[in-house]
Amino acid sequence: MPVVFRFLPDLPPPGSDWENLLALLTTIFSTIEGRQAAELRYQQARGPVQVWLAEAEGKLVGCKLGYERKPEHYYSWLGGVEPAYRGQGIAAELLRQQHTWCRLQGYQRIRTQTYNQWRAMLLLNLKSGFDIVGTQQGAYGLVIVLEKSVLPTKTAEAQSYASEK
Repeated sequence: MPVVFRFLPDLPPPGSDWENLLALLTTIFSTIEGRQAAELRYQQARGPVQVWLAEAEGKLVGCKLGYERKPEHYYSWLGGVEPAYRGQGIAAELLRQQHTWCRLQGYQRIRTQTYNQWRAMLLLNLKSGFDIVGTQQGAYGLVIVLEKSVLPTKTAEAQSYASEK
């Protein structure tokens, strides 16, 4: 089954995409059930929330949301994949698309946070170049704070330079 990826520059208005996004987030994060709509709209009121969506067989199966924390710093906020579709690289592709977009928009750093209970996301972040930069007490236990640079690497710059020659 092919997976189709879409980008939305801001949260969708009430309707199909909005309802599907809320349902998916409730499936992924049972701890936020009943609060997700208010949290999404609160964050949107502070500035645009970018959304990357993954769809399979006409159904929303994954998402990645984020927003600007401050100039040149992006916060990768919420993301996940419906349990039946995990293990297919969907989360990794959503993360890759988000980080590519961030780099193209001029962001230098991406920060994210997770709980130890979401090990798959923690491991994906570490494999994708994030470093653990701290911990803090969260509503559901200890929060792991991760950060990564999205500046072009010297290797990428050298390859780009070589291809121009």
